[in-house]
Order: sequence, then C-alpha cells, then structure tokens
Amino acid sequence: MNTEKTKTKKKGIPRIESLKVENFRALKKVSLDKLTPMTVLLGPNGSGKSTVFDVFNFLSECFQYGLRHAWDRRGRARELKSRGAEGPILFELKYREQPGTPIITYHLAIDEGKKGPEVVEEWLKWRRGSTGQPFRFIEFKKGVGKAASGEAPDVDDVRIDSNLRSPDLIAVNTLGQFSEHPRVAALREFITDWYVSYLSIDQTRNQPEAGPQERLSKNGDNLPNVVQFLKEQHPDRLETIFDILRQRIPCLEQVYADPMPDGRLLLQIKDAPFEKPVLAKFASDGTMKMLAYLTVLYDPEPPRFIGIEEPENFLHPRLLPELAEECRAAAQRSQLFITTHSPFLLNAMRPEEVRVIYRDNLGFSRIVKASDIQGVPEMTEAGGALGHLWMEGHFGLGDPLVKSGAPGSGESAGGRA
Repeated sequence: MNTEKTKTKKKGIPRIESLKVENFRALKKVSLDKLTPMTVLLGPNGSGKSTVFDVFNFLSECFQYGLRHAWDRRGRARELKSRGAEGPILFELKYREQPGTPIITYHLAIDEGKKGPEVVEEWLKWRRGSTGQPFRFIEFKKGVGKAASGEAPDVDDVRIDSNLRSPDLIAVNTLGQFSEHPRVAALREFITDWYVSYLSIDQTRNQPEAGPQERLSKNGDNLPNVVQFLKEQHPDRLETIFDILRQRIPCLEQVYADPMPDGRLLLQIKDAPFEKPVLAKFASDGTMKMLAYLTVLYDPEPPRFIGIEEPENFLHPRLLPELAEECRAAAQRSQLFITTHSPFLLNAMRPEEVRVIYRDNLGFSRIVKASDIQGVPEMTEAGGALGHLWMEGHFGLGDPLVKSGAPGSGESAGGRA
C-alpha cells in the first residue's frame, strides 16, 4: 500500500465549497455555491448535466495528461467555448484542504493561442487567519509568473519569478511536483486524485491481463483486477461488497476473479441454485453495474472526489434508495457529485443537496438549489419526498415537457450542451 498516500488522507478530507464556470460549452456563466459532501444535479436531457459533469473530468484530465490532451480531445476552442463567447474559458474553485483550514481559491483561465491552448491566467489565493485581505501566492500568465513558497505563504513573502517551458503548461501541475510548494502540491494531488466515472457495462465484462489494481478505471474495464486486489489485500472489504450484492441481487452467491493460463483474468458470477458460475459477460447489466459502483464506494483508500453520472441506468428503481444511502456513507470519506433524472434516487436526498439545471429562452443553462425553490423546503419538512415533488411539478423547473426559465436573472450559460 502507498504509505505516503495513506498519510496524506489521514490529515483530513479536502472539500470543494464552490465552483464557478464561464464560457465552457453550455455553461456561459454558472456557479455551484455551498456544495455539500454529496451534491446531486437534477435535470432533463439536454439541460447541461453532462457538461457540468465534464468540467470535473476536464480538469482531472488536464492534471493527469496535460491541458493539450484534454483540450484537443474535446474539439479545441471551436467545440469547447460557448457560442458567441469573447473571453477565455474560466474555472474558479474554492476549497478547503481539510475542515477548519482557510479557503483557497484556484482560478484557471484557458483560451486558444496561435499554437494551441494557453493558460491565459492562473492564480491561487487565500487569507491567513481571520483578518486581513486575501492575497495571491501564485500568479501566472501564459507560462510567466511568480510564486511564493513555504508551508504557509504570507502576503509579505517574496515571490520568485518563474518561467514555464510552454504557455500550455498549468503552473499548479508543474510547481506542485516540488516540495517547496506544499500548498500547490496539495491542490495538484487533490485534483489528480479525482475519480469521474464513465462506466461502460460492456467494458466491465473484459478479460484484462492478470494483476491486482487498486482503483476502478473510468470505464470499468479493470473490474476483475480490482476484485483481485480486494481479494488479496482487503478480503473483509470484499466480503462486505459481496454481502451487499447478495442482498440486492436475488440468488447471487459469489464473484470470482481467477487467472487464466494465458495470463488474463476471468470474472465469473455464481448464483446460489447452480453448481457452476457463469462468465461475467452473461451476467445481468444491473449486477455488473452494482458490483462496479460498490468497489468505488467501498474503496479502502477512496478518491477524494467521486463523480457518478446517472447511476439509475440498468438498476431496478427499488435499489436506488439503498444506493443513495451508500453514497451518503461514502461522502464521509470523499466528496460525491451525482447527476440524475431519477425520482427514486432523488427521494433519498435533502433539498440542500440537490441542484436543478435547465435551459432558458436563450438556450443558456441555469442552476438553482432545490432549497431555494419556493415551497420545496416546507413540503419536505412536512414529509414530502423530493422525487415525488419533482414529478408532481412542484419544482417548476427541470420538466422536459415544459419550457422553463427566462433570460436575465440568476446564473446563466450558453452554447453547446
């Protein structure tokens, strides 16, 4: 096990408190404020849920593989920027490294340059103590900038001039590899550690090369390797996962991940009435998806941020409240962001955990907290379930059969969904 990783996680759980996005596809100007440990984004098809979800994936890819990779893979500025947008794509993240620590603001603005994407502006800002003005301890423009080092940068600290090799390099990702910048390194480690799921049921049925792997891949193609890792390193945790599966999937008895003579792993599912297990490719979609999600939610060293898109797909509606409670338990050790259009999942949520996304008359996406919708908090306090209230039209937003919203107020975004 990675000892350094374990030590870092024991210090506390980083939490994103707010996220501002401008000029990113359908998100011309949106804000997600006062994020909870588990946040659910609700909305109809085409409202922009997947675009918000991709913000986290885009930033994660920028830190893991580089800005140019993430930029080019999405069609560059032509496909990434909101239609008619003049300025750069902007992300502004407010977070705490752990409870009680100062809020740190990370600002990243990206645009298309002559030779590809450029970081036109990037800075980190915080305020030490309860008094004084916030100040930027890292500030870069197109690869040129200044950075104050040390465990607790102060407003009077000397900022050292630094030139990055290329304007498409992200300063936090570069400087965060050096020990003299522990605050920058903490942010780099946080974003690099994000897990954003694009689970493919077909991929979970793969027969990968044998060898234990700690974390499920984004598409789930290494599920047998993760089962093998849990079997070897955390058998009690794997048995917990199997116990939950047995409660949710009728007749399921056991899951096997066994090496084959050619070096690949064979994932098999055994039902209680039958003597021999069946290959994973013949198991139900719901069984494979539930197994994959449980390996993430019960990860012994979980990602600090987990994004799950529409977990209701392939699962029986009656399983969703239990899955929601498992997500809530996992949110004690990670921060979860979930997109959905399932009232059954929504029934297990609280108004402050739910955001509704919809498109206004200009084609711009807007986001509203369920707790800010008139009457919703009162009806939930009286015993109403959010999913039922939404389906009955009490939200007044997010109904695919009703055009909702008008331009001019609140957060707005425009362009591609």
